[in-house]
Amino acid sequence: MAKLISKTYGDALFELAVEEDKVDVLLEEIEQLQKILAENEDFGRLMNHPKIIKEEKIEVAGSVFAGRISEELLGFLTIIISKDRYREINEILTYFVAKVKEYKGIGIATVTTAVPLKESQCKEVEKRLLDTTKYKSMEISYGVDASLIGGMVIRIGDRVVDSSIRTKLNELQKDLLKVQI
Repeated sequence: MAKLISKTYGDALFELAVEEDKVDVLLEEIEQLQKILAENEDFGRLMNHPKIIKEEKIEVAGSVFAGRISEELLGFLTIIISKDRYREINEILTYFVAKVKEYKGIGIATVTTAVPLKESQCKEVEKRLLDTTKYKSMEISYGVDASLIGGMVIRIGDRVVDSSIRTKLNELQKDLLKVQI
């Protein structure tokens, strides 16, 4: 349900950004807004408090953000609050950012290896990803998981390429267990 909500509202905001030709402006504003909301958990508790009426929440949001964010984004926040969807604000904004990056041809990948990669290896991974995908550029976050033993796991969106030794050993074990002597 939350995924449907974030998609619905995120798509609406994205369409507005494209129509108004403010994709870059709204992307920058939303990335800043996400940081602000993450740093100010009390604001989120206030917006989610069941005993505070919507009109007061809208008034607070207006007084906090008026003049600091665009009218489009403030109007969007007002709609989110009035429809009781503030609980999903982070998912909605994250969906919007991902949609804009997809629109601009920016891929978001997570690469996990057993040992930290050198700078030259990171550049090679990025080059290979750009060569094998439709993206113009990549934002890659690197992680380390010693349990992989070797190889790497690459995640781009909902796609996963797992070439880790751990996975290969698990597959080999399954194959060996199927063999009857």
